Amino acid sequence: MNVNIRNIREEDAEAFLELCLRLDRETEFMLLEPGERLTTPEEQRQKFAALLAADHSMIFVAEINGQLAGYLGAYGSSYQRNRHSVYLVLGILQAFSGKGVGTALFTELHRWAEARNLHRLELTVMAHNDAAIALYKKAGFEVEGIKKDSIRLGDRFVDELYMAKLLPS
Repeated sequence: MNVNIRNIREEDAEAFLELCLRLDRETEFMLLEPGERLTTPEEQRQKFAALLAADHSMIFVAEINGQLAGYLGAYGSSYQRNRHSVYLVLGILQAFSGKGVGTALFTELHRWAEARNLHRLELTVMAHNDAAIALYKKAGFEVEGIKKDSIRLGDRFVDELYMAKLLPS
């Protein structure tokens, strides 16, 4: 399987929304439930334009056979005190889970982060998402803490883990 990892482009707005809507439907591990994502393709294009104009955030997409199979969003701050840090969001279609897509996305993220002298990569993950936790640990992330009952799934609350990786400065 040939995976192409690249930066998001404005013209990816519609395909990216389709990817996100599909992720919303096929997994409970993403934040939004089916039907909650109301962004239009034009609004998504505008968000991408703003993101691409800034130097502190990026979305990397995994393309397989011309279709988006997953993404890794790195969202940074323009404030001096936390400019060294980015918050990450990962989504990979189930059909491509466990096939190296996540590892490839993290490899590209690390290149991008090092070029910007970033020091901290951070994320949250549902505590029962064993596959994602294993990927993050493989990528060098460590658990820093627990957010108790931070997500509601149906009629139950679940914990999230705070995870981070510090890059050499």
